Amino acid sequence: MFDLVIRGGTVVTASDTIRCDVGIRGGRITALAEHLGPALDQIDATGLFVLPGGIDSHVHIAQPSGDGIVMADDFESGTRSALHGGNTTVLPFCLQQKGQSLREALAGYHALAEGRCLTDVSFHLIVTDPTPSVLGQELPALVEDGYTSLKVFMTYEGLRLRDDEILATLDAARSTGALVMVHCENEDAIRFLIGKHEEEGRLSPLGHATSRPIAAEREATHRALSLAEIVGVPLVIVHVSNREAMEEIARARMRGIRVAGETCPQYLMLTADDLDRDGWEGAKFVCSPPPRDAASQAACWQGLEQGIFDLYSSDHCPFRFDDPQGKLNPKGTRSFRWVPNGIPGVETRLPILFSEGVMKNRIDINRFVALTATNHAKLYGLYPRKGTIAVGSDADLALWNPRERRVVTNDRLHHGADYTPYEGLEVQGWPVMVLLRGQVAMRDGEEFVRPGAGQYLPRQRSPMAGGSPAAG
Repeated sequence: MFDLVIRGGTVVTASDTIRCDVGIRGGRITALAEHLGPALDQIDATGLFVLPGGIDSHVHIAQPSGDGIVMADDFESGTRSALHGGNTTVLPFCLQQKGQSLREALAGYHALAEGRCLTDVSFHLIVTDPTPSVLGQELPALVEDGYTSLKVFMTYEGLRLRDDEILATLDAARSTGALVMVHCENEDAIRFLIGKHEEEGRLSPLGHATSRPIAAEREATHRALSLAEIVGVPLVIVHVSNREAMEEIARARMRGIRVAGETCPQYLMLTADDLDRDGWEGAKFVCSPPPRDAASQAACWQGLEQGIFDLYSSDHCPFRFDDPQGKLNPKGTRSFRWVPNGIPGVETRLPILFSEGVMKNRIDINRFVALTATNHAKLYGLYPRKGTIAVGSDADLALWNPRERRVVTNDRLHHGADYTPYEGLEVQGWPVMVLLRGQVAMRDGEEFVRPGAGQYLPRQRSPMAGGSPAAG
């Protein structure tokens, strides 16, 4: 007998759409068939889509953000927000600070997450201090322990690596089988343009966008891919905002470089004009890379439709707006330079793509599943345990009502920020139930799990990076 059967729904994977029941036992999917037999409990999913729970592989939670600045989400509020948005797994970033070992950073970050998560989690590493001991001793051991992905920055003083440091990090990734994500913006060009803006008194939030132009992202994307080509490793180019950077990815693939591309809701729905709102309201939309223009929006949609992008993530990086520790910190009210970079979006990621993509026929629902769950699981070493609906997979499921219309308002969201950049957006389609390993975690906006229900997930090496499996 099954523990639970979900009956009568339309089950969707990245490749198939079928009408069938889903049988669950011991937290895993054990059968997919018409008219499954008796169960201890059942859910009527008639008229609903049964999708794999969303996996958001690019979120920032409880991350150090500079003197006097506090991120708006801890692990409880961040994973709660993810859960209500149809997600069952999130991958936040453990930031190594200068002079800190990776092990020390991880111990502190795990302590922040312990007992607080409502979804499953797994950590990427951010490498800011790639010393010989970090790359030669710590990283190989951590990859064996299931920390199989890392991120490097080409911008932000204190985070960015020089080209020779990036090469050394890529070489360590090649030898260990780790997968490297890169934030691509040219810091020297940005610093030059910030200086020009300051000379001219152009200090409003719009200056954030005009000091980080498309060319700075395009050049850094080209350079990152060239460095990867020199070392012979794959890359993930994260939060791509425009056609020019997309073209660099396409050209690299033509040269035989293995590269995955990612974009985010802000590049589909926002533009630089949002940073030019009256008063200091534009600070709400400050993120990096910044939103571009309507042509770039159209290009990013094409990238989702045509396969330039493998991943659609939120880059959830929440700060409160009306808060001296957030966007309106004392220095941030005087210049865009000091406005914390990042916007909330983990809860609205899936509804936006479902409404604007699936319901408006830009992508089909199978592509939606691939972009929001399956490709994340495959790329980051969680598949087939996560990211699909198959016998043996965890019963992480989201039931969607494609007819439900909802206006996005911050008072209905669950993150720690005091605003959403998508306030007033009407969407069609919303997750009405989420199951985490076979247990109903959220139903019609009500939670049925407590903080601590989420587990930490060690991961295998990425198939794109190669190598033997790590702890799983």
